[in-house]
Amino acid sequence: MPFTKPIIDIVNVVASATIDQTLNLNDIIKKFPDTEYHPEQFPGLVFRLKNPKTATLIFRTGKMVCTGSKSSDLARKAVKLVVQKLRKGGIKIKKDAVVTIQNIVSSINLGGRIHLEKAARTLPRSMYEPEQFPGVIHRMIDPKTVILIFASGKLVCTGAKTEKDVFRSVNNLHSMLEEKDLMIYD
Repeated sequence: MPFTKPIIDIVNVVASATIDQTLNLNDIIKKFPDTEYHPEQFPGLVFRLKNPKTATLIFRTGKMVCTGSKSSDLARKAVKLVVQKLRKGGIKIKKDAVVTIQNIVSSINLGGRIHLEKAARTLPRSMYEPEQFPGVIHRMIDPKTVILIFASGKLVCTGAKTEKDVFRSVNNLHSMLEEKDLMIYD
């Protein structure tokens, strides 16, 4: 059996941040006309960056949520850049942002198909209801992640806080699938 190395692609890193002060979002929208702010629909202002390509939600509480980056480092860099741009634009920000990675979402290709029914019966903490969702939902305890398993051999891993946890989760699951003879290679 060809045990191929999984192809892991980090598709989104969600980071929260705080600058520990309140902000006037109307001032920001005036100084940065490219930002989006529709308080009647959503309380946050959207500050988009082209490089790294991200969207950072900024709330009047000084809390922020950055989405769209492809790594933890890029998420931190994006938040730093947003704070830097705000300062340059005349928005007074006393402290640097404290950034916390909340979730890393990745897409994986195992390079072979998977016996879903068998996987659902064999893997612990797994749920499979094909009428509702075409994949097995597998909850891993260590590291704490949720992996969506599809018959095509594609996976989606979510809930990881570090890139290392993504790789550990995927490799643990891949080994389990191999050991339990649940992989099909053509």
